[in-house]
Amino acid sequence: MYELTVRSAFEAAHFIDGYDGKCSRLHGHNWIIEAVVRGEALDNLGMLIDFKIIKAELNKILDEFDHRFLNELGNFSAENPTAENLARQVFQKLAVSEIFSGSTKLYAVKVFESPNSCVTYYE
Repeated sequence: MYELTVRSAFEAAHFIDGYDGKCSRLHGHNWIIEAVVRGEALDNLGMLIDFKIIKAELNKILDEFDHRFLNELGNFSAENPTAENLARQVFQKLAVSEIFSGSTKLYAVKVFESPNSCVTYYE
C-alpha cells in the first residue's frame, strides 16, 4: 500500500455562530489543506498518481473558498464553517473526482486552522 499527501492553502474569514468565545467573532485563517491518497498499483512510471494532478484538482475546490467569508457561502448555509465541516466538504468534493481509479482512492483530508491545530476527516 502506498500513501501520498499533497498540501495546498487558502485564506478566508469566518465566525462560529453560537460559540462561547473568541471564535464567535469574525476572524480569518491561513488555512492549510492536505489530501491523503492511498493505493496499491503503480503506473508504468512507478507512480501511484502524479502529485500535480491531485494538487490541481484540490486547488479547483479550494478556489471557491479563497479570500471569501465562509459563512456567506452556500456550502455553509446549514452548518457552521468549522474546520471539521470544511474537511468533510473538501473530502466529499475531491473523492468523486475522475482522477481516482482502481485501488487509488482519497483516504483523508486534513484541515489546519493554525500551525498547531488541525482536524482529519475520513470516510
